[in-house]
Amino acid sequence: MATSTLVQYLETTGKSVTTGADVQLGGGISNRSQVETFLTAGAIVAGDWVMFDTTQTGAARVAFVAQTGVVATGNPLCAGVALKSVTGTATSPQPVEVVVSGYAETANVDGAVVAGSPLSAGAAVAGRAGVATGASIVVCGTALAVDAPVNVGPVWVYKQF
Repeated sequence: MATSTLVQYLETTGKSVTTGADVQLGGGISNRSQVETFLTAGAIVAGDWVMFDTTQTGAARVAFVAQTGVVATGNPLCAGVALKSVTGTATSPQPVEVVVSGYAETANVDGAVVAGSPLSAGAAVAGRAGVATGASIVVCGTALAVDAPVNVGPVWVYKQF
């Protein structure tokens, strides 16, 4: 089921329904992300950039995702960043949540990224985004900080569909 980005809840505190006391709601209440659930028939690691699975047939091509494959100019099939590690099979596909737009805290990125770097998924390493260079590169997002720990960092995912 698709999520909606029409309503955003920006409050960080609220009232407990049992006691009426103020309670902290946490920083993730509205982090301006859109998350969609897809299926996978393979292995995906949390933080992987994923792409539409064109090994499927018909409309399943956009219902299933796989780790982004390497395309020198960036993978144009990129759908977003996986939130959890999942392993599915052809006979037992598994659901995987993917940030398709907005903030992703822990995305797999190359070591060369710094805040503001345009990102291209799968340009050099499957499942990882690197700094997009050149005019014909497919850009999938922007790095929001250096990669720390190594090859993991916060990103802003550009909505591709």
